[in-house]
Amino acid sequence: MECKRALVTGAGSGIGAAVARRLAAGGATVTLGDVNAQAAEAVAAALGARAVALDVRDEAEVAAATNGVEILVNVAGIGSTTNAPDTRLEVWEDVFAVNARGTFLCCKHAIPGMAARGGGAIVNIASVAGLVGLRNRAAYCASKGAVIALTRALAVDHAADRIRVNAVAPGTVDSPWVRRLVEDVGESLDALRARQPLGRLGTPDEIADAVAYLVGAEFVTGTILVADGGLTAA
Repeated sequence: MECKRALVTGAGSGIGAAVARRLAAGGATVTLGDVNAQAAEAVAAALGARAVALDVRDEAEVAAATNGVEILVNVAGIGSTTNAPDTRLEVWEDVFAVNARGTFLCCKHAIPGMAARGGGAIVNIASVAGLVGLRNRAAYCASKGAVIALTRALAVDHAADRIRVNAVAPGTVDSPWVRRLVEDVGESLDALRARQPLGRLGTPDEIADAVAYLVGAEFVTGTILVADGGLTAA
């Protein structure tokens, strides 16, 4: 990844910030995009990197941010904490707008330039929620399932362009995003730790390591790399 131009969405905190740090440490020139521009700027300042305000639902902003990138990591995402009957339509649509549409738009606009330059690497952050059912996560599970299906479709469509498209499916990661969800639904971090066979939550840095592997793995495309502490194996 040395000297490659990378864009990380959702880079203002948590997994996105960890991915940005990991790619920068590997020699990439990283742009950090986040709907919270100040958060992205704070992380970028520590890396000597560039930050941009980026709402992945906005196609014009996405087109500008993805121009010239050789590595794209789609981290931006939001959650939901209800079953289907209790999910308001606007919540369903907003979750899909960020998680599925946002990932699609970033890939759509990054791929032509990657193909013109002879290739690239895309890593989408999915979730184990796209592989198994989780209680009271109807919209989130469906949106991450869409990310997984899109990842595989793009990998097949653009293999001849030397563009590799993979995804990481994290389990529960100790991040600001997860801690907010825990507060919203009244769950405990201890309960989340207990459901992991390894007995702990993942860390953003561990997910960033998985991303870095897929960025550099030249013979890997269309793969969903599960990093979940054994959750889906149990």
